[in-house]
This record gives sequence, C-alpha cells and structure tokens, in this order.
Amino acid sequence: MSLTERSDRGGVLRAPLWSAAWWLRAGQAMLFVGMILIASLMQGADWHVWPRWAVIAALLVAFFAGLQLVDRMGTIARTTWVGLLFVLSTWLMWLSDTYLWVAFPLWLIGGALLPLLTALLLTAVTLAVIVTVLTMNGGEAVGSVLGPMVGALIALGMSRGVLKFEHEASENRRLLEEVIQAHDETARLQREAGQLAERTRLAHDIHDTLAQGFSSIVLLARAAGRAADNDETRDLIGQIEASAAENLAESRRVVYALAPDEAGAGGLAGPLRRLTSEVAEALGAEWQVSVDPELPRLATTTEVALLRAAQNALANVRQHSRATRIGVELARAADDVHLDVVDDGVGFDPETRVEMSLSGGYGLRALRERLVDLGGGLTVESEPGGGTAISAWLPLLRAEA
Repeated sequence: MSLTERSDRGGVLRAPLWSAAWWLRAGQAMLFVGMILIASLMQGADWHVWPRWAVIAALLVAFFAGLQLVDRMGTIARTTWVGLLFVLSTWLMWLSDTYLWVAFPLWLIGGALLPLLTALLLTAVTLAVIVTVLTMNGGEAVGSVLGPMVGALIALGMSRGVLKFEHEASENRRLLEEVIQAHDETARLQREAGQLAERTRLAHDIHDTLAQGFSSIVLLARAAGRAADNDETRDLIGQIEASAAENLAESRRVVYALAPDEAGAGGLAGPLRRLTSEVAEALGAEWQVSVDPELPRLATTTEVALLRAAQNALANVRQHSRATRIGVELARAADDVHLDVVDDGVGFDPETRVEMSLSGGYGLRALRERLVDLGGGLTVESEPGGGTAISAWLPLLRAEA
C-alpha cells in the first residue's frame, strides 16, 4: 500500500514493507473505509438519499486515488489531498451524525502525513463540526466536547508517535549501515596493512639471506680467483663469480620490487619503472613505462607473477636485444590485467627452439607455465630485425579478494 511507503520529501519517511509502521498504516486505511461502510449501512431507510451516496463515492475515490500517489506527493499536494478528505468527511458528518466516528481514522492519517500545525488546524475544524452536530442533536454539553476532544488527542498522539518511531528506526538503520561500512573499510585497511607488512618482511628476508649470501660468494670467488694457480681453475671461479653476481642483482631487484613505497596502480608502478630504467641505462636506450591509473591494487600473488614476467622479459631485452627503445605497459582489459614489454631490438624467430643450458633458455618457458597455472598466459611476437613484443596476462584479482 502506497500510504505506508513514506517519501523522503517533507519529512515523511518510507515504512519498510510488513513492518509495524506498515501494518499501522494499513490499519488506518482499513479503519477509515470500514467506518464509512458501517455508518452507511446504519442509515436504514435513508439509504436512498442521493447526496449522501454521492459524497461517499467521491470520498472513497479520492481516498484510494491518493493512496496510489501519496509517496510521490510533496507537502502541498499531501495537504491538499488530506484537506479534501476532511472536507468530504465533514460534509457527511453534517448530513448525518452517524458519520462522526469517521473523524478518528482521518485524524490518524492527517497526523501521520501532515505537518503538525496543519494537522492541528484540520483537527480543530473537524472538532468544531462534531461538537456542533452533537449539540444540535441534543447531546450532553460536556460529553459533546470532551468525547471528541479526547479522541482527537489520542489520534494525534498515536500518529505523531508513529512518526517519531519511524524516524528513529530510519536513523538506526542509517547508523547500522555506516557501522557496517566502517567495519568493512577497517577490514580492508587491515588486509592491505597485512599485505604490505608481508611484502616488507619478504624484502628484508631476501636482503638479509639470499642477497647477503650471493654477495659473500662474489667476494670469496674473487679472492679464490686471485689465489688460483692455473687458468682452468680461474675460469671456473670466474663463472661462479659471474653467476653469483647475476643472482645478487636479481635478488636486489626483487627486494626493490617488494618494497611497498608507492601506492596506487596495484603497487607495481614503482618497481616497473625501476626495472625498466635499470635495463635502459645499461643499454643506453630510451624507455617509457605506462601504468593504467584506474588499475586497482592487485592481489600479492598476481603482483608477484607480473613482476617476475617483467623481470624475465627485461632480462632478455638486456642480454639479447641491443634495443634503443623500450616500452612497458600495464593495463586492465575487461576482467584481465595485461603486461606488455616491447623493444626495437634485433628480434628473433619465435619458432626456433631454444636449447636449455646453464646459461639460459628456460626463462620464457618457465614463465609461461607459471602464468598458465595462475589462469593466465604469455604470448611472444618477434621477427629477426623487427624487435620483440612480450605480453603476459592474468585474471584481475583485487587485493581485498
């Protein structure tokens, strides 16, 4: 019933369906219609008096029409509608004192839908008509005044109490929604803080273990190389030193990438710029990194996989491409996130099978397998003399997921 769906305009709130306020509104409507029908059936032989039935028909039509529109009415429209109901009801009361009790549900409706002063004014006018009709019909002076007055006060008190109840219920719902939102936001911030703390811990652990270990191997290899007594031993020690130095650099890149020093863009903007600038500086090449500013913070697993993809691709650029321009782009595409690494280097034939050895040949294959395991993939486009484009993609998984 529209009467119970209280509008936000003019201070009237919507009563939730099947709530106590909803049932009270429905009861007011049924009481109003029921009073009119009961009073009409009590007229007996006077049922054929046509003005009375014309007024009843007009009153019921106006009442049900207003019920369908009251939730969309402003204060003036509601006042006009309820005022029309008061006028037609007062006319019925004047025609027959049997309809005097129709005023009670009408006072309930007016008190619930109208501003207080307007409701008091219409109630006072109706009271004056009721007292006049009762007095003209020989009613007791005291009873003719106190009875209707007590009924009016009870009706207004009930209706205004319902308004107060509905306002408080609406405010409680609003506060509950705010508490839930604040709780969700706190949980999200706690998750992000935990992720950042974990990334920081990993960076420290790698720096304090792997990086320090590789650094020690490099220093020991250099010392052993100087003390070696033949070329073959020095060559082997030199290979050990080179491998340790390469892994030291790689572990430092991981430490730099994991360090959570830049917010936004999923946390990958800073690491991608550092990695790309380092490779470009080694090659003397121009570089550009483009990160979608609308990209949300990604889950740690996704960020690490994309970071490894960038490290692998840029390592190949550094070792093989002899490029003069390097471009890296990280962007969202529908429900996926794509990482593209492009260079203008010497290129190669992707169909040529690369043999795996201690010096390399395993990186792209391992990277593709890792991305496929995470629901993504890897594509390589290249041709001799035409540069290389490597595209890695993964499902977009937000950090809060």
